[in-house]
Amino acid sequence: MLHVVLHVDYMAPAPTRGSFRFDKYMLVMVALRESGIDMTEHAPEPMPRAWLEAVHDPDYVEQVFSAQVPREKERRIGFPVTPHIASRVRHTNGGTWLAAQLAMEHGYAANSAAGSHHALYDTGAGYCVFNDLAVCANRLIGEGQAQRVLIVDCDVHQGDGTAALTAGREDIFTLSMHAEKNFPVRKARSTLDIALPDGTGDDAYLSTLEAHLPRVLDEFGPDVVLYQAGVDPHANDKLGRLALSDEGLQRRDSYVVSEARRRGLPIASALGGGYGTDPRLVAERHARSMIAMAQENAHYGDANQK
Repeated sequence: MLHVVLHVDYMAPAPTRGSFRFDKYMLVMVALRESGIDMTEHAPEPMPRAWLEAVHDPDYVEQVFSAQVPREKERRIGFPVTPHIASRVRHTNGGTWLAAQLAMEHGYAANSAAGSHHALYDTGAGYCVFNDLAVCANRLIGEGQAQRVLIVDCDVHQGDGTAALTAGREDIFTLSMHAEKNFPVRKARSTLDIALPDGTGDDAYLSTLEAHLPRVLDEFGPDVVLYQAGVDPHANDKLGRLALSDEGLQRRDSYVVSEARRRGLPIASALGGGYGTDPRLVAERHARSMIAMAQENAHYGDANQK
């Protein structure tokens, strides 16, 4: 069973400026529904403003809510923040939160959007407006549902915003495994950064992940894992510099879920990056990613809290 979070506002109308493809999110759900996987769809509530302001500058939150983000910030984000976008990002942040709640019940759940790891304290960046990973981790701890949260980021781009927003916190661990020479040029410092050379393929990628993830899980001892499951490490991704195959991505995702679940930990995934000239192919990669994780989770049953 795949528990997947989605909301109609995920498919916001395409802005008048920018190249970001919002149709990807609809196509991901089409691919999941056509796959035949046993699936339950869940709709999130918008993330409460107070939890967004607990991580982001309240003045910036107001700029987004009122759709009055300054042009220089919109340029960093990559598209204008319209009222539709403002509603969308509130729901995508709520979606990662809901995925975490579902994971604590079922072991694994997926948000079919978000993974907005470039968003910073007082601005968005790199197609990211609010940082759902940092917001969700902070809320889980703030509401007493977790004492320690591990954020595993396997997007091809470093999770600089997540690292910056959680810097100095001993209760949130950020692991970012990314292409060394990719965006952002100026990287933040995660708790653990694993920078990979251009062209890294399946076996080298997986062996590197296997060398680090179990140690982090055992030494940090999280209560919940949030997983940025971007598919842009794929060899054919337009914005990636790595060389994973379809099989390699599915091996990666199955491995991350298995390492969490065999320790009795719930794990929630956010969609993350994936780019290409054919959005259907990208959407199918995302769908296969979520299916692989749900199938791996099926070996373990419902979550067992530590």
